[in-house]
Amino acid sequence: MNIEVLFVFALLLVTIGLFIWDRIRMDLVAMMVVVALAVSGIITPAETVSGFGQSLVVMIAGLFVVGEGLFRTGVAAAVGNWIMRMGGQSEKKLLLVLIPVVAGMSAVMSSTGAVALFIPVVLSICRSARLQPSRMLMPLSFASLIGGMMTLIGTPPNMVASTQLQVAGLEPFSFFDFTPIGGIILLVGTLYLVFIAPALLPDSGVREAVHPYLKEFAERYGIQDNLYRLRVRNDSELVGKTVSEARLRTQFEVTVFAIRRDGKLLSSLMPVLSETLIERGDILLAYSEPEGIEKMCIQTGCMFFGFPDDERTRMDKEFGVAEVMLHNRSPIVGKTIQGARFREQYNLSVIGVLRDGKPLTTRYNGEPLAFGDTLLLAGGWRYIEALEERHNFVVLETPAEMTEKSARWGHAPVALFIMLSMLVLMISGVLSSLSAILLAAVAMVLTGCINMNEAYRSLNATSLVLIAGMLPLALAIQKSGALDLIVNGLLSILGSSTPILICAGLFVLTSVLSQFISNTATTVLIAPIAIAIAQGLGMNPEPFMMTVAIAASTAFSTPIASPVNTLVLVPGNYRFIDFVKVGLPLQIMAMIITLLITPLIFPF
Repeated sequence: MNIEVLFVFALLLVTIGLFIWDRIRMDLVAMMVVVALAVSGIITPAETVSGFGQSLVVMIAGLFVVGEGLFRTGVAAAVGNWIMRMGGQSEKKLLLVLIPVVAGMSAVMSSTGAVALFIPVVLSICRSARLQPSRMLMPLSFASLIGGMMTLIGTPPNMVASTQLQVAGLEPFSFFDFTPIGGIILLVGTLYLVFIAPALLPDSGVREAVHPYLKEFAERYGIQDNLYRLRVRNDSELVGKTVSEARLRTQFEVTVFAIRRDGKLLSSLMPVLSETLIERGDILLAYSEPEGIEKMCIQTGCMFFGFPDDERTRMDKEFGVAEVMLHNRSPIVGKTIQGARFREQYNLSVIGVLRDGKPLTTRYNGEPLAFGDTLLLAGGWRYIEALEERHNFVVLETPAEMTEKSARWGHAPVALFIMLSMLVLMISGVLSSLSAILLAAVAMVLTGCINMNEAYRSLNATSLVLIAGMLPLALAIQKSGALDLIVNGLLSILGSSTPILICAGLFVLTSVLSQFISNTATTVLIAPIAIAIAQGLGMNPEPFMMTVAIAASTAFSTPIASPVNTLVLVPGNYRFIDFVKVGLPLQIMAMIITLLITPLIFPF
């Protein structure tokens, strides 16, 4: 064992130790690895930084942009809404729907691509269902890995194994040869991830603060039970008046913050401005105490009814709220809400006030505003966004729905077409995966689905640096001879064992190596050895190759085992040990299933 092999083994152990210790950021650890390799001279300087130019890193960056386009245009939210309709608010039901959907996509496209596209969907679901992202993102990652096991094109190791059989003069695997084994692993894995894994998953939130949802604001300000819909009768005295002329706040202490009107092409909900004209049949979305609503309906000829959750969901596309605080130099301190003329000045309605952390009653319209008061403002998304440019108050919170605002809703079909075109180009082989992804990312910007600033912000630098920094370590393991040493040791131990034990050894070796280096590289190295062992024993190489291919995809136990694990690491706020706790049992289950089922389909 030469000094280079010892250095690589030591570096690998230190890296794993730092990941488990979890006191230093993983992307910083990856950069430390790059520096150590550059100093060691085991690989060339160009190879040391080659990870940053790898097509894998570029593809992941492109998929971040594509995923952001789907998120900004509402496509991700629409998929999330469908999954929520199927799964409701239950974590288990949501996982039962999500896991097969993601696995199905990963069977025909890149697992990394599927995860990158579904991360915003899952985050949207978590906000709606009030779940921590850590409860859903790791199952998402594992579902995509299992999905890749199910078809020939699902993951590169499957194609490598099939090609190696062909190179050896044998019949390659067909498209669905992987499906029976992968399907059973998916079934067992789904049951495990839904019913057992939640007890092992952390209940932590994301590292960055997540914006609250509209209903959380309503609860915080104590207004959730004071929201109403009022229909304007044909003979109502409000018909033909502007909101300002109706003087509903002055007379009845009723705040109308939106109007739903039939007949508009795309959306019938609009924010209320002072000059907004009230028409027959309008539905006024209002906030007030019950007695104020009753008094208004009697005197103005309106009919009131409830404010169901589906109305709030529909509102999210066009309408939002923001929380602002008055600073000591604000010109509206000392003025009443009416005196500050919020609707005229900002095109927004004040629907709640907090003072000393406690909500005021609806009768705050005549109350002078004080320094430190927190106001809940409601109105159209473009007016919410404009708050950032105002200096009369401090914008504390804007809601999660800000990213789903109606300004991009019309681009949803375009974004969906771009994504589907990308998938078709990738699956058909007309373009390489890299070319198809980059084309889709550029198209998202050129068509206005997102702008360049949003594209840059969508890039998860931590994930990209971690992947790019670890790829040179995988290269060093191969070039130093450390990998050959491991493989030869296995051959000396398992050479005279039974076929099942040999397959078990191949599975363990392939699976363990895949936790730290590319599963494609692992398959390339192990596959010829598996064929040589099978032919040396006079046995069918297919079960050995199938074992290697499946094992290479069981990258469940570390966050660096697969790019899909790395993608969910930051948004899920996971630690290294979380993947070990949840992933290792799934890895063992996959091995048992593979060893039991493979000989039945591909006899020795």
